[in-house]
Amino acid sequence: MVNTIVNRRIAVSTSGQGLFDFTHKVAEIVVQAGLSEGLVTLFLQHTSASLLIQENADPSAKQDLERWLDRLVPELDPLYTHVAEGPDDMPAHIKAALTATTLSIPVIEGQLALGVWQGIFLWEHRHQGSNRSLVACLQGQMTQPQGGS
Repeated sequence: MVNTIVNRRIAVSTSGQGLFDFTHKVAEIVVQAGLSEGLVTLFLQHTSASLLIQENADPSAKQDLERWLDRLVPELDPLYTHVAEGPDDMPAHIKAALTATTLSIPVIEGQLALGVWQGIFLWEHRHQGSNRSLVACLQGQMTQPQGGS
C-alpha cells in the first residue's frame, strides 16, 4: 500500500432546484482509485449550488430542507441588486454561502464511512438545471495503481 493523493472530477447533472444524491459516484471513485483507508474531500466549483450529507431514505426530509431554505432566503427581495440572471440568482448565491461547497468523508476498509441513512447530495439552488462540476481529492492508502484523470 502507498500513501498518496489522487484527484478526480465528478459531473452531476441537475434538473432544477433540489437535492441530487450522487453518493454512488463518490463510492465508485473510491473503488476505482483503490483507496482502502483515508479521506475523500469534495469541492464544488460553483457559487449557486452546495453540498451536504443528509438523510437518503425519506424524501420528506429533503422536501422539508428545501422549503425551509426557500423560506429563509426568498426570491424577489427588494434588497437584492445582483439579479442579472433572474429572480433566483442572488438567492442561489446566499443559499450556497449558508451551506457548504466542500465536504470530507472518511474511507474505512475501502468504503465511505457514511451512516446507514446518510447520502451525499448536491443542492441545486437555481431553477434551471445545470451540469455541475466537482473535484474529489482522495488521500490515504491506495491498494492498486492509479489511472484515469
